[in-house]
Amino acid sequence: MKRHSLTALFLVVTMQALAQSAPDTSWKTVYRESAPKVNDLIETKLNVRFDFDHSRMQGEEWVTLKPHFYPTDTLDLDAKQMDIGEVALVAGTNSHPLQYTYDGWHLKIRLDKTYTANEKYKIHVTYLAKPDEAKVPDGEKGLHFINPKKEDKSMPTEIWTDGETNHTSVWCPTIDEPNQKTTEEIIMTVPGKYVTLSNGRLVSDRINSDGTRTDDWKMELPHAPYLFFMGVGDFSIVRDHYKGMEVNYYVEKDYVSTARRIFGQTPSMIPFFEQLTGVPFPWVKYSQIVLRDFTSAAMENTTATAHGEPAQQDARELVDGNRWESNIAHELFHQWFGDLVTCESWSNLTLNESFANYGQYLWKEHAYGDDEARAELYNGMTDYLRNRSDESKPLVRYYYEDQEGVFDDISYQKGGLILNMLRNYLGDSAFFHGLHLYLVTNKFKSAEAHQLRLAMEEVSGQDLNWFFNQWYFGSGHPKVTIDYSYDAAAGKINVAITQTQGAQHLFQIPLVVDVYDKGGKKSYKISVTQEKEIFSFDCPAMPDLVNVDADKVTLWDKKDNKTIPNFIFQYAHAGNYCDRREAIAECARHPSDPEALDLVKHALLKDPYYGLRQFALEQLNMKSDTVRQAMAPILQEVARADTKSTVRAKAIELLATYGKKEFEPLFAENLHDSSYAVAGAALAALAALDSSAALAEAKRDMNIPTKGKLAVAVTGILMDFGSEDLFDFIASKYAAQRFILPDKMTSTIHFVRYLEKVHQTERLKRAIDLIVHFRDALPGLIGRRVNPELTNLAAQKDSEGLKDQADYIRHFL
Repeated sequence: MKRHSLTALFLVVTMQALAQSAPDTSWKTVYRESAPKVNDLIETKLNVRFDFDHSRMQGEEWVTLKPHFYPTDTLDLDAKQMDIGEVALVAGTNSHPLQYTYDGWHLKIRLDKTYTANEKYKIHVTYLAKPDEAKVPDGEKGLHFINPKKEDKSMPTEIWTDGETNHTSVWCPTIDEPNQKTTEEIIMTVPGKYVTLSNGRLVSDRINSDGTRTDDWKMELPHAPYLFFMGVGDFSIVRDHYKGMEVNYYVEKDYVSTARRIFGQTPSMIPFFEQLTGVPFPWVKYSQIVLRDFTSAAMENTTATAHGEPAQQDARELVDGNRWESNIAHELFHQWFGDLVTCESWSNLTLNESFANYGQYLWKEHAYGDDEARAELYNGMTDYLRNRSDESKPLVRYYYEDQEGVFDDISYQKGGLILNMLRNYLGDSAFFHGLHLYLVTNKFKSAEAHQLRLAMEEVSGQDLNWFFNQWYFGSGHPKVTIDYSYDAAAGKINVAITQTQGAQHLFQIPLVVDVYDKGGKKSYKISVTQEKEIFSFDCPAMPDLVNVDADKVTLWDKKDNKTIPNFIFQYAHAGNYCDRREAIAECARHPSDPEALDLVKHALLKDPYYGLRQFALEQLNMKSDTVRQAMAPILQEVARADTKSTVRAKAIELLATYGKKEFEPLFAENLHDSSYAVAGAALAALAALDSSAALAEAKRDMNIPTKGKLAVAVTGILMDFGSEDLFDFIASKYAAQRFILPDKMTSTIHFVRYLEKVHQTERLKRAIDLIVHFRDALPGLIGRRVNPELTNLAAQKDSEGLKDQADYIRHFL
């Protein structure tokens, strides 16, 4: 499951982290063990029918099990908030009722005898699943009915499931633990107009006399219950293939024309991951489906990955790049890491999510080169380092408050970075052979982190306890200061590396150090183990650069005391993404240094990677007169000529800060650019110079599809300069805007201020409901910005004598 967007599209924050009351810390003494295995799932068969009017599902289940090792005469199934009907033992063609107790959470069954580990038995259960009535958080309902009564004309009707972590048991009695594996068959009866998707292959579909259709999906290889999936809706199927295997994309009809541009790299990703792991794709098909209101960004259901609605992009959005490609690679790599071999417990989630995270990097490295791949990892490291509270949490976490909270920057981003360090330390051949051994040894089973260590040790012949102890079972990361001094008499450059995170928590850090002098580059391997160490390298003259961690793979927080000339040399000669990014960032902080400013100019115009050209734009201090004067002509050139639309958009955004009429023709000529980002930036820039012209353009854009930055610009201008008669359009656009910070936050502030013009009470109430819905998703984070705006709005309504409106606003404060 991709709960975080690793390309920084989504900001996902747990409600617990935002709670203002004193936290309950009793969980710190609760060891989260792997679930004991009393009985083993073997086969699960379901026959289900949906009640759209009541958001319920009538289910019938046949589940085959056996005792794991010890004899037993009882079975405990997870079954959350259901109505249980018949429970019986199936023997051939006969069935015998069994005694059971049910407390709304666990179905405890007394078997007809004591069974041994060599004896299978089959249980039949009839039940009614009621997810909307279940006493569980909305995100943990397992089975979701989307617009089932068609009350919202703008929303399709869908049914879908999301089982991670332990949510399948809301709609299917099972042993809902990741260390269970079972084959699966799901027979779904649905209205004939709808398409279904589930795990495995479609073995039959039958049209019924009542206008329904019954589809039979069979998963013939075992997988964990949280990976069970059902999807129902009016989807269009765009069919693709890999070596004769179905690779299909289930999308809404409006996105049929772009589905291959969104998902079409999948048939190339599969053989690449097969080659890396040495393990053929394990399953019978691979389909991907896009769902409305999905509970996470995406979910790796075996053979049937689900994606959230932002995966769907129209042609103009794709001009700016396929924002979902990393997610697609992430979920596909899960089919090996997570689905074929599954974490034994949520404490070992790293075995699922860190690999999926790293799969994004591996694909980018293969398909787009080193810069794109390193940018993926660097962004992940930034995400992890940003949250200081993560420093206390180990990667393998046997103590946690809530298993949902384990899906965080540690399990994803930090874990992916650690895999990259392990790869760098062992070398590609040993690392990927180790992955192969881990997969084939544990296929169709569950595993813990030690099994990954043992596979890597067996292949490499090295003891890796030190690595796993500090990175998997320890917490935090090194914090270092790097200083340099040259000893001319000795002809040596001295490099002092100091770990500042505390003497009780030192790391062993293998590094490569590159020393550049007039004779070229020399590389040295060192290992930092002490709080402070000084390493000396022969160098007959003061070197141009000493590049510590030359491979740029180490996860650490560093203060590297290089000079501006060092960084300039580093940009030109060391040259990988991280080296160039560091140099750009440092030089941008010193615009008064002509050579530093020249490097930033060069990066803006000439860096081969668009991501660093855009980064250079983002680093410009537009409050500096020196920067503004030097960069004006360069920004115009970038805005007109850069090959990447998002870079051109950022340049236009910066040009808008000058407030110069001479730039207006440039803005006007980009108003109808094929890129939403460019057109949106141009429209916003025009508004800063000529609000009337921008308002007229925004009104014209009301009649065409607008998304992304253009939609934000259009609605923002209509809010700022339009009148109340535009309310319906503005409110609908705000409601439809994706939950992407900071765009949604910016739109919210504009929307609140627009409501000063709204005098019809029902309109205002509708708008406040939309704003509060957004605010309450992340109350601490968003409320700090939104609540003062609402307070001011209430005061303004009071001053106008609109007490009903003011009271309605204050009700939510």
